[in-house]
This record gives sequence, C-alpha cells and structure tokens, in this order.
Amino acid sequence: MRKQAVLLGNANTKRTDFFMQAAATAQLPVLFIDWKDIKRWKSALTGAKQLMKIDPPLWDSCSLEDLTRLTNDYQRQLQELAQAAQRYPLEFFNHPSAIIQLLDKRICKTKLVQAGITVTKMLEEEEPGGWTTQKLLHTMQTKHLHQVFIKPVSGSGAAGVSAFRWQPSVGRMALYTCAMLHPAYGLVNTRRLRRFSSRQEVLSYLDRILESDCIVERWYAKAQYQGDSYDMRAVLVDGKTEFLLARCSKGPITNLHLNNHPLKAEETGLPDHVLEEIDSLCKKAVECFPGLRIAGIDILLEKGSLRPRIIEMNAQGDLIYQDIYHENKIYRRQAELMYDWQKDG
Repeated sequence: MRKQAVLLGNANTKRTDFFMQAAATAQLPVLFIDWKDIKRWKSALTGAKQLMKIDPPLWDSCSLEDLTRLTNDYQRQLQELAQAAQRYPLEFFNHPSAIIQLLDKRICKTKLVQAGITVTKMLEEEEPGGWTTQKLLHTMQTKHLHQVFIKPVSGSGAAGVSAFRWQPSVGRMALYTCAMLHPAYGLVNTRRLRRFSSRQEVLSYLDRILESDCIVERWYAKAQYQGDSYDMRAVLVDGKTEFLLARCSKGPITNLHLNNHPLKAEETGLPDHVLEEIDSLCKKAVECFPGLRIAGIDILLEKGSLRPRIIEMNAQGDLIYQDIYHENKIYRRQAELMYDWQKDG
C-alpha cells in the first residue's frame, strides 16, 4: 500500500515552514493539510496509508474567557481524527487521544502523580465546585502557604497563568500575571508580565481569573543562575531528549515569549547526575501517555537540592526558536522518523 506523510497545520507559520525545511532535507515528500481545509481532506480520505503529524490550530481570540470553548472545539476535532483512523489506514505521530489528555492540566498532572512521577504539587480543593478567591485564601491560610501558582486547566504559552503571594500577618498581596482586563473583551492574555500589589486590584483579578476552571499549585523556589531564577524545557522525540534549554527570569513566570532569557543547558553548570535525573524523569512522564512520541516538558529544579519536578507537559511543544534558527534538529529528527516509516512500508 502506498504511504504518505501528512502535516496538519497552518500555512505560513514557523511550525510549518521549518518542518517542511527539515522534510526537504530528509527527502521526505509531505502532504500539507491546512486546518481550514480539514473537512475537505476528511471527505477525500481514501486508499493511501497516512502518517500524520498534528500541529495546533490557530485561535482567533486572546480572551481567556474563550479558552474552554476553543479547547473543547479542538478536542472535538481530535476525537473526529481518532475516529477516522478506525475507518481508514491513518496513523499519527502523536495520537489525538494523547494530545487530548495533555490539553487538560488536571488530567495530565493527576496521571503523572498516579505513576509516581515527581511534579509540582496541586492543591486539593477542600470543597467541590471549583476555586474561588475565598476558598483560595482559606486554603493558603490553613496550609500555611504564602505563595501559589494559579493556572487555567486549558491553554498554553502562560495564558492566564498567575503567581500569587500573600502575607496574611501584614495583609500584603502581590499578583504576577499576563492577564489584563480589557474594557471590550474582558480578561485577555498578553505578552507582558504585570505585577499588581493593591489589595483591591489583586482580589478583583483573582475573582475574574478563578471564574475559569483552574488548578492551584505550590510555588517552589527555583534554581538560580547569575541572579536569575530558571527552569528547564525539554523536547523529547520518540523517547529521546532532543533538546534541553534553561529559561531564565527575574520574575516568577519563565516563558521565553515574555522577554525572558534562554540559556543552553550545558552553560548552567548542572552536575551530570541532575541532567540524568531530568532525562529519566521526562522519559517516564512520556511513557504515561501511550501514543505520545513528541512532547515539550517543563521541569522545575528546586533551589538548593536541584531536585527535578515536572511542571507541565505539552504534546505540541516542539517549536523552539533556539533550535529552528540553528540546527533545526527537533523537526529534522521527526522528518527522519517519518521517512523511515515511509521507506519501510
């Protein structure tokens, strides 16, 4: 049976352009399907055996209040692709069911905990019904916690992620977030980290952020490099760590698009045994999700002990600018694997 490598993505984006460059280097013919044409492609799906790499669709909203709706739409599309694979000779580099699990931070982290993987711990709600500002403050006070991270269950790229500090003895509060209240669109995601310290402003933002389904996590002190805090981003392809990068920041949120600083892993001076622990932890995390061959994984290193903890996982976290503008090894490795699949047919 004829074999066809397929990329489902978005035209004229770095993801598509650099993967296609890698495919050309590997002499891999690729059928590109734009998300806009997905219905037409499915209606024409017939004889050729296809191996599909799925990139995330582009969303036309920056409103955090749209995150759940957009994620639900995406999950429905992924479920339809999984169903199509039951009727046609269609395989996936990352199976849609694995992508769906990683789209939900609560499901992903719960599964890691059940497997004994060391993670940044979620706080349990004392009462069902979701977090509210009142529940959050009560939980922090009873557990003697002075700082936490708040994350929408859905979303990536620090969308809606907030770091909250509170000293109840003196009443001092601080909230660090990329969210901003827009007069027309409500709570929106931005590419700038803001700090709020007015109690009234902090509580108002917490009320709006917690209206979405959120998880709350302990805020651990991170390892430091030359005065900056940092965590790590690993990209695994087919069970191998293809890229490892430190993300350095003077603030609590390290995403690189917030003008934080990338640093090569070897420049951190981390001992070999810590790098080996990171590698082993990431491989075990990927094994928790059958059908997952590509994963971007964020890892916290505890200040002092350098103990690694999984912060979160992204089934489509393989776009790393520090790679594509240099070796493009992440996409090149994927293209080589797809070429081997096609050749061995």
